[in-house]
Amino acid sequence: MPKKTGTKKTPFGTGLIEGMKLVLAHQRGKVELEQVWPKPIDVKAIRKRVKMSQAEFSRTYGISKRALQEWEQGGRQPDSAARAYLTVIAKEPAVVRRALASE
Repeated sequence: MPKKTGTKKTPFGTGLIEGMKLVLAHQRGKVELEQVWPKPIDVKAIRKRVKMSQAEFSRTYGISKRALQEWEQGGRQPDSAARAYLTVIAKEPAVVRRALASE
């Protein structure tokens, strides 16, 4: 058995131990963990802010028109890469257009 060094448990250490116990219980099927999803992104608002139709937005930014429609209608949310891309478009649409035009 390892010898105790007299160190105290920190709040971080205690939380880490509790978290690992929870993971182990989940792995054994004893508890169900809550899934955390990112906040929805309002794709339609982003498109409206840049004053483009779905066809224009799709063509300009290289996004499938069908995916755009599904995102706007709430059928599904963009994956993490698309969310990041849409966030950049929302903040710097002209920069993204210039970058894509220089390809």
